[in-house]
Amino acid sequence: MKQLSLTFLLLFSISTFSQEIKYSSLLTPKELVENANSIIRNQEILISVNSQNSLTIKKKKVVTVLNKSGLNNVDAKEYYSKSEKIKNIEAIIYNDFGSEIKKIKKKDFIDQSVADGFSVLTDGRMLYLDYTPTSYPFTIVYESEVETINTAFIPTWYPIDDYFESVEKSSITVNYINDLGFKYKEKNFENRLIKKSETSNTITFSVENILAEKPEDYAPSADKILPNVVFGLDKFNLEGFEGSAKSWQEFGMLWYENLVSESEEISEETKNKLKALVANETNDLKKAQIVYEFMQNKTRYVSVQLGIGGWKPMLPLDVDKLGYGDCKALSNYTRVLLKNVGVNSYYTVIYGDSRKKDFEKDFVSKQGNHVILTIPNGDKNVFLECTNQKIPFGFGGDFTDDRHALLIKPDGGEIIKTTVYTESDNIQATDGSVQLNSNGTINGSLKIVSKGIQYDDIYEIEDEAKDDIEKHYKSSRFHWLNNLKINSYSFKNDKKLIEFTENISMNVENYVNIVGNSFMFPVNIFNRKTNVPQRYRNRKQPFEIQRGYTDIDIIQINIPENFKIEALPDNITIENKFGTYKFEILINNNLINYKRTLIIKQGFYDKSEYENYRQFIEQIVKHDNSKILFNKLQ
Repeated sequence: MKQLSLTFLLLFSISTFSQEIKYSSLLTPKELVENANSIIRNQEILISVNSQNSLTIKKKKVVTVLNKSGLNNVDAKEYYSKSEKIKNIEAIIYNDFGSEIKKIKKKDFIDQSVADGFSVLTDGRMLYLDYTPTSYPFTIVYESEVETINTAFIPTWYPIDDYFESVEKSSITVNYINDLGFKYKEKNFENRLIKKSETSNTITFSVENILAEKPEDYAPSADKILPNVVFGLDKFNLEGFEGSAKSWQEFGMLWYENLVSESEEISEETKNKLKALVANETNDLKKAQIVYEFMQNKTRYVSVQLGIGGWKPMLPLDVDKLGYGDCKALSNYTRVLLKNVGVNSYYTVIYGDSRKKDFEKDFVSKQGNHVILTIPNGDKNVFLECTNQKIPFGFGGDFTDDRHALLIKPDGGEIIKTTVYTESDNIQATDGSVQLNSNGTINGSLKIVSKGIQYDDIYEIEDEAKDDIEKHYKSSRFHWLNNLKINSYSFKNDKKLIEFTENISMNVENYVNIVGNSFMFPVNIFNRKTNVPQRYRNRKQPFEIQRGYTDIDIIQINIPENFKIEALPDNITIENKFGTYKFEILINNNLINYKRTLIIKQGFYDKSEYENYRQFIEQIVKHDNSKILFNKLQ
């Protein structure tokens, strides 16, 4: 009996020691620690499609957190509602040596509404772990199981989902029912050691030993470069609505019939107002602009996520009465308003973000996070952003530009492309006059006209407080002018031309570096490039210029009569695939005419081109810092 007891204790001790060693961060390979804030030791995701209206997602994620910045990668949270149930959620914390220090049960997770109390109406909630470590590193083993009726969404697998995070092991397995039309698409797998195994109704992807990477300047968005797999079903369920995703045409028709067209009723009062507003107008686009501005003045944006309200618009009559709605509701309401004045428009689903993201054209599934409205206008569509009460008619800015979206019509869906703003559209034109004084101070006035995406960058300044406007000019726009004083400013927002004009009067003390009778005058006063992209010995990623633009600066500089020019920078023109830079100075007695033109082109480039682009910007920064040498005559 003694021998048996000793054997049992020995086996128990070995088992316990083995468990502790398993989660010790001390044995983590050094190459996985380099550049890492956290390490995914093992991640296993099991997705089971039980039926057209039942999906189970089980997760186990073991993460070693090396420092405070790595806490964000724990991601220990799950959402739930009437449609999603959290069947299990728990976590165990281990110290550096792999010894258990804390066990966290479901009741210990924080239960919180997704609503922010102002802009969001929702029945959704989440459980999340709020753990403050006493020391680093530590390891967390997180497990959860969620069951949902919504099979329209099968989670995308990202084996790498953040910078400064390495991956020891990660896998996803999907069990599916063949009759539901399971499908998947692999993206960015090139040169990645990702394993795949597949049977008649199960597929598994796995990867091992991915080293942490640092972010690189001008890197494309993650979905364009990081490996990922998207999944979907031809036959799905969305909050009780069973649909088909075999083609965009079929998918769009079902979406229209089940989620968009339930009611087109608005009040008689609103109908009468619309008739009066467009009574003397015959042009459809002008009618649409009148109706759009009516909608902007009548409504405000509130996000609504109540059950199927997360996908289905509020009734137009409710928006009409309440004066608020989310992107779906406001876009659909505007569609109904336009229909009442004889203008056709279409509900359009899109990814809204300043970083462009496309619909997967060749993968029919529930995609997008935002809704806009499309008005067909010959061979060119007009797009309306219905959640912004101040944006001009037909202008979406960088939130919805240049990407594929899903147009939803009564007869089906269609993939379309939104407006592309090129370098010829995104213009900032500056016209200025400056007086250089003999004490080194300058007084100046500027007129700056912005168009396209450059309009989008500035037009909201007119609604800011005086202190914030001055801070914008001093700390951001002209941050190199240390002694800048804004004397006056005025703005003109021309929504018809989509142009924003700034008129600014200013002075800058001690602008010129004075040594004896010599004055060093930086000729580019108001629009300098000051930052050179980082140099990389071994760049890993391609690079992208998301949007092109054109800056044109014409400045007249008056100098005192007793100033003599001793040295001038050379005029220069640089042209390449990335753009054009021109620097010109013309002298006419005591008047210096300075003209600068910078054109940057949109493009996606191989990493081998990055150093050429970096050198191009370096040259611009150098010439933007050029100086004229004056001597002050006695």
